[in-house]
Amino acid sequence: MERDCFLQPDWPAPSRVRAWMTTRRGGVSQGPYASCNLAGHVGDDPQAVARNRARVQERLGLPQEPCWLDQVHGNLVLPASAWQPGIQADGLVSNTPGQVLAILTADCLPVLLCHKEGRAIAALHAGWRGLAAGIIARGVAALGGAPDDLLAWVGPGISQRHYRVGQEVAARLIQALPFSSQALQPCGPGSYLADLAQVARLALQSCGVGSVVMSGWCTMHDANRWFSYRRDGTTGRMAALMWIAAAS
Repeated sequence: MERDCFLQPDWPAPSRVRAWMTTRRGGVSQGPYASCNLAGHVGDDPQAVARNRARVQERLGLPQEPCWLDQVHGNLVLPASAWQPGIQADGLVSNTPGQVLAILTADCLPVLLCHKEGRAIAALHAGWRGLAAGIIARGVAALGGAPDDLLAWVGPGISQRHYRVGQEVAARLIQALPFSSQALQPCGPGSYLADLAQVARLALQSCGVGSVVMSGWCTMHDANRWFSYRRDGTTGRMAALMWIAAAS
């Protein structure tokens, strides 16, 4: 469901689990970063990024400043209690109400997870490198409990028809996650169209996650709504934001 400049995941999470995806709309950044770039590492004016972050926090009523990560396309998933500014990781987990988890993307997938009772949440950054490195399994394990009690939402990312990869990437995905072969469509000598969302879905299902909902949005296809690194090169980043609301 879209509201204002945000997308709300359509998944069966309990009401105390709050989640939103920003779009590229509604900010103050200019040029290739227009307009709601939330990343500080892409060359945008730092003051514009700070204003964009403040606007998002105000409009969504976030209980705290989000835990922004220095994402490195790896598989490290940290408890939010260990977070500090500039920390390098690609996932966070929390069972503390009010802690806001944040994942920045512009073609890679944001993957959100929660227990069906809402007692714990996780947010993961999943590009092809992270998927091959096992970021999904790490996130599921970090949440703990029975995987079939978990719910997952796979957010906007580059779609298969726009994501051409070479033999090396295809081989690394298949070596790490054999089921990835189902998500690779040959499109020429040594080239494949890769469906990252399907890889993420299969990885979640292989871990036993009970419910997986796909957003279906393609970041490269819709330049008015989403940033896309592969489409534009120099560009901004959206954020997937998630927290547990305090008991009323």
